[in-house]
Amino acid sequence: MSSTTNANESYCTFTLASDVTAGGLPSQEEIAKQLESNDPKIKRHALKAAIMAMLGGEAMPRILMQVIRFCINSDDKPLKKLCMLYWEVVPKYQEPTSDEMLRAASGGPPVRRKLLPEMILVCNALMNDLNHPNEFVRGSMLRFLCKVKDEEILGPLIPSIKACLKHRHQYVRKNAVLAVFHAHRLHGESLIPDGPELVGEFIAQETDMAARRNAFLMLYNESEDLAIQFLARNLDDVSKFGDGFALLVLDLTRKACRRDPNQKSRFVRVLFQMLSSNSAAVSYEAAWTLISLSNSPTAVRAAAVTYTTLLNTQNDNNVMMIVLERLEQLKKKHSKILQELLMDILRALSSPNPDICKKVLDVAMALVTSKNVAEVVTTLKREVAKTTQESSDSSEAKGKVYRNMLIQAIHGCAVRFPDVAESVVHTLMDFLSSDGGMQVIIFVRAIVERYPALRPAILSKLVSTIDEVSSSNVMCVCLWILGEYCETSETVKDAFDAITEQLGEAPFVVQAEEKKAREKAAAEAAKGPKMVTKNVVLADGTYATQTIYSEPKINPASLDKTPHLRKMIVGGDIFLGEIICSCLTKMCLRAPDVGIDVVTTKGMTIKALLIMCGVVKMAEVAVSAQKSSLADCQERVTLCCRVLLDPKATALLKPTLLCEGKNSFAAFLKNLQEKEAKEKEESKEEVVSAQADDLIHFRQLRSLTAQGGDIDLDDGTDLARATGYADGGSLLSNELSHVYQLSGFADPVYAEAFVTVHDYDILLEILLINRTPNTLSNLTVELSTMGDMKIVERPQSHTIGPLDQITIRASIKVSSTETGHIFGTIVYEDASTQEKGYINLNDIHMDIMDYIRPATCTDEVFRSMWAEFEWENKVAISTSIKDLIEFLDHIVTSTNMTCLTPHDRNERGSFLAANLYAKR
Repeated sequence: MSSTTNANESYCTFTLASDVTAGGLPSQEEIAKQLESNDPKIKRHALKAAIMAMLGGEAMPRILMQVIRFCINSDDKPLKKLCMLYWEVVPKYQEPTSDEMLRAASGGPPVRRKLLPEMILVCNALMNDLNHPNEFVRGSMLRFLCKVKDEEILGPLIPSIKACLKHRHQYVRKNAVLAVFHAHRLHGESLIPDGPELVGEFIAQETDMAARRNAFLMLYNESEDLAIQFLARNLDDVSKFGDGFALLVLDLTRKACRRDPNQKSRFVRVLFQMLSSNSAAVSYEAAWTLISLSNSPTAVRAAAVTYTTLLNTQNDNNVMMIVLERLEQLKKKHSKILQELLMDILRALSSPNPDICKKVLDVAMALVTSKNVAEVVTTLKREVAKTTQESSDSSEAKGKVYRNMLIQAIHGCAVRFPDVAESVVHTLMDFLSSDGGMQVIIFVRAIVERYPALRPAILSKLVSTIDEVSSSNVMCVCLWILGEYCETSETVKDAFDAITEQLGEAPFVVQAEEKKAREKAAAEAAKGPKMVTKNVVLADGTYATQTIYSEPKINPASLDKTPHLRKMIVGGDIFLGEIICSCLTKMCLRAPDVGIDVVTTKGMTIKALLIMCGVVKMAEVAVSAQKSSLADCQERVTLCCRVLLDPKATALLKPTLLCEGKNSFAAFLKNLQEKEAKEKEESKEEVVSAQADDLIHFRQLRSLTAQGGDIDLDDGTDLARATGYADGGSLLSNELSHVYQLSGFADPVYAEAFVTVHDYDILLEILLINRTPNTLSNLTVELSTMGDMKIVERPQSHTIGPLDQITIRASIKVSSTETGHIFGTIVYEDASTQEKGYINLNDIHMDIMDYIRPATCTDEVFRSMWAEFEWENKVAISTSIKDLIEFLDHIVTSTNMTCLTPHDRNERGSFLAANLYAKR
């Protein structure tokens, strides 16, 4: 393959607009003629056309000499930039003859590339720009030389590049350092063997931040010892060298300490110094580096303090979420240290983003202990109170979702620490009429069952606030609590009177007079504004016409003062009516047992029976979505009436009605508690293990030179080894399951990819191994996708030495959780034979199962999502599995989901219902 084609297919740094040569590309003769023009605009247009044509595959050999004659010495800055782009794409070597190719193919000497004679003139022009008095021209040329890979072109320019290191302007110096770095990395031993020493002297005298950073970048990559020596001499001044320099120092720290753990003590001082940096990026990277190198309590505490500071000072939601992820990882191994910073973490609840608040609560609730639970609950109560203030910004931004999260967190604290239950339950009961009333009443129901000592106060509060409840679901739970746990004469009387007072007298249907009044009020409200026109006398004595629009003011509260409970029953809520009947029946049955006299008991029974009759009548005439529940309502109310009227039915069903409900609920709470305990045990740290050949460092036997740091970063490491914990290698089996072999072992280039899926991002880490004895240049992995996937970051071209390997990365964005494929080709060029090779890669199949993870949620959240999405599809399945529980386990395993419905595995039946849940 000719060198011209190779140059055409190389990557280009700049992008030209497609309309530069609108109307078609001119011919080679036309471009050559336009380049002879004295007008710089015409020259620029012609040079752009030449570049576009060469990128399209045209050779255009005549243009090279024209550019050298008429463009290379121009002082026009845009034209000079175009010339640099032209030097990048133009063929620089002569094409090998057919005899040379045949000799190389038959086993003779490899084809040696010969530089074009015209390139001597080009090198002379490049040298002139390197010695140009204008610093912009010099700096631009130095930046261009960072893209030149040809040793024959760079060789004559090395003295001029070295001279630019001492230029007076910092723009020239910082680009000169990068040019030295580029030349030494590609041809260090032959072109510039003294590069590291030269840059070492340069960085010692440099004062510009950007130039110093670039010089340290070269030392970091080419001569690590010189970089460490410079860092040791300037430890106190690192904070003054800028953020870019600090990030390079952190990279050097990780690289050096992973290779030689004894180097840790040399970097302790600078790491702790960077934790207090004004730059968020530097302080975050310093904290992450410190934790990755040490498990000592001092280091972990300093890093955790830095994380919490970033959490409370940064406004970017992405930054806050990343910091919270780090804190969550830190919590798994160092929870005691994070417990000291719990209140600082909770300060992040001021964020207006509900996702941030949810993550903060998830991290904080795992750190609550008996020592800090009082402060945590106080903070949570204060946040709940803020959500009720109409003028609160947090209430407007987060609303109901945030309030529910806070109530769940308080519920969790009260369940784990009974001492705080009494202090929070009365506060939360004030929110029964708010959007989070369902969460509150569920919390109250659990507290009433678990803590009998709190029942009298809670029931009294519930009776007094029942008239404020406007939600049907919340009212159902309130009535169930009153029916089950009113066990004294006072509470039974108060609850019965409150319910009957709110319910009113039967019948529970809309009367004709009420219906007419409501229709009249609705008609008045529907009428448009009245227009009244009259003549008025103005202040100057003249007459004018005035038109007044009058609209009747209607106060909804003055029209309807019906209690909420009666309003819901009259509205046709049949299920609530059944709950009321059951509640009143339990109170009447319990009345004689708690000391209520017979007369009062009979009066309560009569009232209850009249209400039951009214409920059944309402169910018969109601026009609502619950009309299908009429038969169930009649059966349930009939049973309640028989229990109150028939002594035999009373004796038979009284124990069941009064005790079985509480017993079932107690068993449910016990099951939940056991489930949480089991999940907590599973989430504990994994069984520690250590390899037989792992080294143990004894600090007492270490030399004094290795103990020069402020703290010993190996303290935590030694403790971990002593306890048998091995951090490395535990994820090896998980990683291997996501490795895909892309090419065969017999191919010239072996490739395999490690796939990481995170939400809607796919990261490919592709390992490439050169299995040939030749150098492969311009090796590129060209990837394509099928499905709703888009490649965000494509791999760049690389040069791989004989039997060498390299890892490249590619990022892919997923727009949906549908199945997709990733396929591609490896394109490379053999440096010795100039032959081009292609390797087709195996496909990577991305399944929907790669995007979802098992997760849990509450029943209320599941029901709300089910109602929101309106999913209901019936799927017929043919299977050989005969056991329902076994089939459920199979479905859970196959779909990568979690079963939210508890099941007794010992029970057998022909029907099973279960809720499954997962998150992406």
